[in-house]
Amino acid sequence: MNIRDDFILNSINEGYLVGGMVRDFFISELNNKEIHTCDRDIAIKGAENFARNLAFEFNATFITLDETNQIYRIVLPDKENYVDISELRGESIENDLTERDFTINAIAFDLKSEEFIDVTGGINDIQNGVIRAIKEKNFIDDPLRILRAFRFMATTGFELDENLIQIINANKFLLCLPAKERVQDEIMKLFGGKYTSKSLLKMYETGVLEIIFPCVSEMAKVPANTHHHLDLIHHVIETVRQIELEYESKDKNSEVIQHLNAVDFGGYPRINHLKLAGFLHDIGKFSTWTIEANGRHRFIKHDIVGAELVVPLLKNLKFSNKQIEYIQEMIRQHIYPSNIISHPRLDQKILMRYVRKMDNNVIDNIFIAKADRLSARGHAVTAEMIENNIQGLNYLLNFYLKVKPTLKPLPKLLDGNEIMEITGIKQSPELGNIIEQLHEAQLNEEVNTREDAIKFVKNFLFY
Repeated sequence: MNIRDDFILNSINEGYLVGGMVRDFFISELNNKEIHTCDRDIAIKGAENFARNLAFEFNATFITLDETNQIYRIVLPDKENYVDISELRGESIENDLTERDFTINAIAFDLKSEEFIDVTGGINDIQNGVIRAIKEKNFIDDPLRILRAFRFMATTGFELDENLIQIINANKFLLCLPAKERVQDEIMKLFGGKYTSKSLLKMYETGVLEIIFPCVSEMAKVPANTHHHLDLIHHVIETVRQIELEYESKDKNSEVIQHLNAVDFGGYPRINHLKLAGFLHDIGKFSTWTIEANGRHRFIKHDIVGAELVVPLLKNLKFSNKQIEYIQEMIRQHIYPSNIISHPRLDQKILMRYVRKMDNNVIDNIFIAKADRLSARGHAVTAEMIENNIQGLNYLLNFYLKVKPTLKPLPKLLDGNEIMEITGIKQSPELGNIIEQLHEAQLNEEVNTREDAIKFVKNFLFY
């Protein structure tokens, strides 16, 4: 493998390639597995002029990312490939590298001499699978680097060294300082890692998880019970691990994986969002927690309550409305697939209703239901119960994949204005209820035509 095997880098003969692409090159060599990355970062004196000239050469778009720190980006015409160019910090590349976060990210490749520069021992740390801080001051200057430590743990599977853990423990409360948009970006990258569950456990041990997700303090109070062999916080982390295992077990070219890898909202793949939803799926349990006289723990409507509680949490972290709607849906419906397959009269109509109701989220919904089931193995749960549930969920998934090519969107028989005209009802919660009930009637195949819809709406007024 050659780090120059890149159509952009092939024609650049000055400056220093730094950061992720160099790190990933050594990781790929270690694992003898090619890693594809577009994380091209170049540090150079006279960064702005260099970036403008490079943009001209590649017919690319020039963008100023950070005027104060002189960081620029050129985006190639395909809108996918880009290069970030930053002003060299200090008098030399060696000075620049010591101002970075971790040793594994502080390796440079001289594009002129074609030699690697490693003044902090990053290559050795990659070979040993260790994430090591360069110096504590770098984390005080930018506390987001604390969260980045766990992001790199999630993406590489490497361990945090003891000194880094001490730095994190001493400075973790500074995580309230970075902009929420930056925090959210790190969260989404963390949940896209192959080892997210491992990273979440370490975040919990260090107290960082509670700082990022304040709900953790309440969730940690819910103990194991007859249906759950783990306390709640370890149950939701195990749910993330089960999603990871299921994802890794699938053929990478399968329809399921292609769906989960799709970037449909939020700028990140569905799988990242699904794992975050898996972590938050029981956020409503503490608020609904009761213990019956016989000692049984109950969490009635925790799915509904959780779907509401997650909104302010995600809004505070600057998630978009579409991201929040998706995670809400996963939380609200995480029990739904298991309820479907346990129906005493499971038939095609019931299956089709489920498929139509979940629409483009069927695969995601079944994934989270399966992971939840495999993460709850209390003494009241038998191996047979788990096996039957998993078989039923697999049946539901296969049914969906079989009928998916024939599915068409439910037609919109009446819009809100038409319903207001028919009923005389103005914009109100009552109108919203009518629209929702009309949709449910369509799902149940009780309403199939515009005439059916008008009749349904008129009759609804008398109930």
